[in-house]
Amino acid sequence: MDIAPTTAQLRARGALHLMFDPVFGALFWGKIFAVVGVWTHGIVAAIVMFEATGSALMVGLVGVVQFGPQLLLSPTSGKWADRGNPARQILLGRVLCVAGSGSVAAWLALDGQHAAGAVLLGSLLVGIGFVVGGPAMQSIVPSLIRDGELPTAMALNSFPMTIGRLIGPAVGAYIAAHLGATTAFAVSAGLHLIFAIFLVVVRFPAPPGLPDDTDFRVRAALRYVWRDRPLLLALVAVTTVGFASDPSITLTPSMAEQLGGGTQLVGILSAAFGIGAAAGMAMLALMRGRVASGWVSTIGLWLMGAGCVLLAIDSVIAVALAGFVVAGLGFGWAMTGLSTVVQERAPDALRGRIMALWLVGFIGSRPFAALVLGGTADALNVQAAFAVAGAVTLAVALLCRPSTLARVRRSADEPAGRSRGPDPGA
Repeated sequence: MDIAPTTAQLRARGALHLMFDPVFGALFWGKIFAVVGVWTHGIVAAIVMFEATGSALMVGLVGVVQFGPQLLLSPTSGKWADRGNPARQILLGRVLCVAGSGSVAAWLALDGQHAAGAVLLGSLLVGIGFVVGGPAMQSIVPSLIRDGELPTAMALNSFPMTIGRLIGPAVGAYIAAHLGATTAFAVSAGLHLIFAIFLVVVRFPAPPGLPDDTDFRVRAALRYVWRDRPLLLALVAVTTVGFASDPSITLTPSMAEQLGGGTQLVGILSAAFGIGAAAGMAMLALMRGRVASGWVSTIGLWLMGAGCVLLAIDSVIAVALAGFVVAGLGFGWAMTGLSTVVQERAPDALRGRIMALWLVGFIGSRPFAALVLGGTADALNVQAAFAVAGAVTLAVALLCRPSTLARVRRSADEPAGRSRGPDPGA
């Protein structure tokens, strides 16, 4: 994997140019392949585990071993991204994901017995691979773009998560049903392999040089975030977005049942959220940063809250669909705006660790949301659960005003190392 020198400042490009840029485009399309691969593996692993054990608890264990490492190891992985070479770290993560999905495919093809153990081991490898490459995939973005491109780049950078969530489970379930689980796991491994090939072929820029006295401890990033109130609030808001987006999966079965629908309606409701999110991100990518990231973040949070409030109304299918679309649109705006705020305020010396905190907040809130919102739906009703999600989101939206998120960082708070501060006029 070659390393290219950094380029001189050039005119900012639009979304289409970035998507097909040899360097940023490789990361963009590669992430789509990888995220689809992760979701494909997850749904097929759940299917195989249930067929092998008949236990919902064991199916839940698949999610624990796949996503648990992201909560435990993300800060350490972020430190590696700051100290080493992010492109090579992303490549290592892809190799581990290929090994995880590929090993399950090989085991099922050769033996077929003890599938549960093979699925758990393979899912653990996929989870470790994703956490190894995750913070590096986020922290490398500013080094691949020109000045003025960050809002557009972050809109595109959030897009693979939504596309993968929409396409991955459908692809995995379809292949497993028609060609078998072995083929589905092999396809998942192949998708990660495609991204790995991109990483080997493309010349990524060299990581920025950092002073010899740079503090690479995780606590240095935590201390910096605590002192930078807008950055702290942005990370709290990212955690809230993860919390409020979980109902698009956790609560859709309950909502569909209450509306008199079945499995098909569950898929339609969840897809409505994804369509809204994709539309929001596409809209921002085309706007090319014409709206400041603080405003995008706040508008997104208010839209998510409004969507949840709409879903809290005892209504008909059309209103529920509208609620999920609005919430999804808000998700797309909030994730893009908040990710831009975090990237703007994260110094190069701490970027990997701060983006690891971003991942921990977004992912770590999901199990908590499933417990709180699912419990509320069971104890009261699904509308009450959406009301809780809406109230939390709107409360955080009040805290994350555009003027607060755009507050200029004091130079005294800068750690050792080069930094990209926010534009005071943003």
